[in-house]
Amino acid sequence: MLAMDTSAAASAPGVVAIFTAADVPVNEYGLGLPDQPVFVGLGSDKAYSDISLWEGDHVALVVAETEADAARAAALIRVEWEQLPLVTDVHVAMKDELVLHPWHGSSNPEALQDSQGGHGRRLGCGQGRGRGRYHLPHQEHAYLQPEAGVGYIDDEGRVTIEIAGQWTHEDRRQVAHALNLPSDRVRAFGTRPSAARSARREDMSLLVLGLAALRLHERGIDRPVRVIWSREESIVGHRKRHEAWVTTKWGRRRTEANRRRGRTHPRQRRLPTPAPRCWATPT
Repeated sequence: MLAMDTSAAASAPGVVAIFTAADVPVNEYGLGLPDQPVFVGLGSDKAYSDISLWEGDHVALVVAETEADAARAAALIRVEWEQLPLVTDVHVAMKDELVLHPWHGSSNPEALQDSQGGHGRRLGCGQGRGRGRYHLPHQEHAYLQPEAGVGYIDDEGRVTIEIAGQWTHEDRRQVAHALNLPSDRVRAFGTRPSAARSARREDMSLLVLGLAALRLHERGIDRPVRVIWSREESIVGHRKRHEAWVTTKWGRRRTEANRRRGRTHPRQRRLPTPAPRCWATPT
């Protein structure tokens, strides 16, 4: 991002406030590893926050009296971009000829390795050995409900967010980190728990709700704020499962029990992970 002009949006009817990267105390978030900007933009104290890596990145938050007012104002925001080189193949990215993620020092910061039942010498001692390489396609989760939530300041002055999710303690931690608040000054309620198998988490919604509630409170405005994505916004903006290739090695022990049961053991597997990689390890 080279420049962003929010003046026309700020003067649009019904607009209460506009927040950008410069308004986020700690402009980063991520599950276990904060390697994504809350807002891509200028004025942030976090390096590389001006670089957008995908079309779902957020650049500003418009708070308005109605959803229609907010949508009209958001359309008035003007952003000037410098096009950077694109790498669309994970195998090309792993060569590090072009480092897309300089904060990691590599486009291939981590390859997950998992082993069960031992590895190395035990794989070499098996009665039978094998290996394989598997391709996992892109996956779109297409949640039944779009992302939505409510944020406000409670009677004790705490940032409070009601939103669907999987781990409210992790939601609270991420909001507290981005807002630079002690964890006991943030509350997160999971209104509709989401099964981890669905992958539904609403990190972005809870972060903007927390930011809006806090910044409006600092301006003397103590009103609840809500956000709800349209189906189109949800499809564009929520996380996908990346295309992946899994390389495996399999071994079978020389035991009578394993012969009878057909048990294969141990195993190793390795797969490349993209960056931002905050979801790679827990997934």
